[in-house]
Amino acid sequence: MEEEAADVAAFRRSVGLDSLIDVHTHFMPRRVLEKVWAYFDSGGPLVGRPWPIEYRYEEEQRLALLREFGVSAFTSMLYPHKPGMARWLNDWAADFAARTPNCLHTATFFAEPCAADDAAHAIEQGARVFKSHLQVGAYDPNDPTLKDVWGTLAEAGIPVVTHCGSGPAPGAHTGPGPIASLLARHPRLPLIVAHLGMPEYEEFLGLAERYEKVMLDTTMAFTPFAEAAMPFPREALPRLAALGDRVLLGTDFPNIPYTYAEALRCLEATGLGRDWLRAVCHDNAARLFAL
Repeated sequence: MEEEAADVAAFRRSVGLDSLIDVHTHFMPRRVLEKVWAYFDSGGPLVGRPWPIEYRYEEEQRLALLREFGVSAFTSMLYPHKPGMARWLNDWAADFAARTPNCLHTATFFAEPCAADDAAHAIEQGARVFKSHLQVGAYDPNDPTLKDVWGTLAEAGIPVVTHCGSGPAPGAHTGPGPIASLLARHPRLPLIVAHLGMPEYEEFLGLAERYEKVMLDTTMAFTPFAEAAMPFPREALPRLAALGDRVLLGTDFPNIPYTYAEALRCLEATGLGRDWLRAVCHDNAARLFAL
């Protein structure tokens, strides 16, 4: 790992950064993470191809790697796939954040009657960012049980990282349509569209252009793994450049089938420049989370 850490350090030097901020990393209870890894190992129905986990290590080793890579702040993205999970996941995440320096305290919710109470409880615990996984959770962001959740998060200005694009396979409530309806009702919601919204990149760019609080994270974008099935349209790069103050570094660490250094170099290969990379890999998130 020393060689990879050196590669990441070289990238940071090339863009003039002492550290990185990654808004899309996963830390979960061990038994939950093992189920996620087992799903990827099986090439599940949403994946449809081999997905080797690059960083299949114990929690402390994964944390040590992020420190070696110079990641000064990161999230613990976690998400329920059924009712009754969100509260205990959030309790675990609160404990994880309390014992883990540099973790941005992350929480989640599910479309169920207790959603508003679960979100309020997580905010009381100190949550600074939420995760909403519309594909895995298979819920409509416009479900009536979530009305107060979105309103509370919009009013509090707490960002929500949302897997709402239809990659790697469409879900019942993925795509730009449900999110457009949500934003029409909550135009001040600080929504971070995961994976640049792949594969509906241009539609989600349009929502970011329309709503000033909408952001995008770079998770998996531009890597050969993603480009093979869901290439980013090169004609849309100028639009992504123009949104440079609202694009954030995300990686999906540790659940990625390539190295952290490769993800960074693929961003560099877009040709969007040093200033764009510096903003994306640190400055935008530092401003968003007042770091």
